[in-house]
Parts: sequence; C-alpha cells; structure tokens
Amino acid sequence: MKPFTVLRDSLYFFRLHLLGIVKLCLPVVFLEALCTHLVLQQLGENAGYGYGMLVSLLFYPLYTAGLILYLDTRSQGQDVALRNLFARALQLWPQMALLVLLGSLLIMAGLTLFILPGVWIMLKLAFADFIVVLRGRPVLQAMRDSANLTSGHLLTILICMLSVVAPLWLIDGLLLMAFPDAQAGVMIAIDSVGGFLQLFSTVVLFRLFMLREAQLPA
Repeated sequence: MKPFTVLRDSLYFFRLHLLGIVKLCLPVVFLEALCTHLVLQQLGENAGYGYGMLVSLLFYPLYTAGLILYLDTRSQGQDVALRNLFARALQLWPQMALLVLLGSLLIMAGLTLFILPGVWIMLKLAFADFIVVLRGRPVLQAMRDSANLTSGHLLTILICMLSVVAPLWLIDGLLLMAFPDAQAGVMIAIDSVGGFLQLFSTVVLFRLFMLREAQLPA
C-alpha cells in the first residue's frame, strides 16, 4: 500500500466518475451547507460547534453511505441506479449516524488529551464506515474491526489523508481571505464546493480499505 499509488488510483477513479458522484452527493452536501448557514444565522455565529455537528449528523451519513455504495458498485463494474443507492443509504442512516456520533465523541475526547490520541483514534476508525456499509457489521463491531485492519498501516493512512486534506485546508483559507465579507449565497457555495471536494478522502480510504482486505488470508 504505497501512498503515491493509492492517491494516483483514487484520483483516476474520482475523475472518471466525477459526474456520477456530483449527481449523487452534491445535492445533499449543498443541503448540509444551507442548513448549517440557516442554523448559525438564527442562533448567531457564537452558537457553538455542537450545532454544526448536529446538522452534519443529519446529512453526512447519507452522502457518505451513498458514496461508499457507489464506489463499491462501480469498482465491481455494476451500474446501479443512483436512486437505488440513495435509498439504501437512507436505510443505513441510523447505523452510520451512530457510528459518526460515537467516533466524533472518541476523537474529541482524544484531542483533549493532547492532540496525538485524537489523531490515533481517527486513524484506527478510518475503515469503520466501509465495514458498516459494505460488510453489514454492527457499529461497535465495525469499530473493532477497523482498529484491527488499520494496525501496522497507520502511517500510510496518515500520509494519504494529509495529502488530501492539507491542500483543501489551504484552498479554504485562501477563499476565506479572498472573500472575508462574502454574502450568504457565496459562503454556501464555498462550503458546498469544499464539502464536496472533501469526499475525495472517502475515495482514498475506500482504496486503502480494499487493498487492506485483499491482504487478509482467504
């Protein structure tokens, strides 16, 4: 699992299936950005991080599960209708929402114990989403399985994730500097584009997950 090869293959897949991913995920990402803006507008910018998390808890499980199902079907050469993938994502929402909630709480708890424990927990849970969606494991079992699968590969996962999120953080920072007093519509558009681009990290993790599973004994 060489980081450069993983990133190259993931980028090729993302570009090849960009239109399908846009159709499946961008509307939900846009709704998430819109609702987050409306909540903060009503409660004020000082409403706190928790309200943003609650909004994400509604939408993130949907487009993440939908994208994982899309990646799995397309990688197997199957052409499943997007509406069917989204319907299945809706069915998976309770498990995914619980996984996101538990994972976020563990990561935040780790971050309060200096930074490294939170990063370690985040890396150990990197494959949990895929195990819930594709393998049908219960949430706690998926978290344990992810911890086992990622053992010995944390550095590779970290390098791949930093290679994806670091440029996105830079782009976000530049956009905020370029539009410091942007209107609501512009901010929603920026957040939507940023949220969509972050989906590339799911593509990268999916590639890592499939390679790691292929290493397991039959």
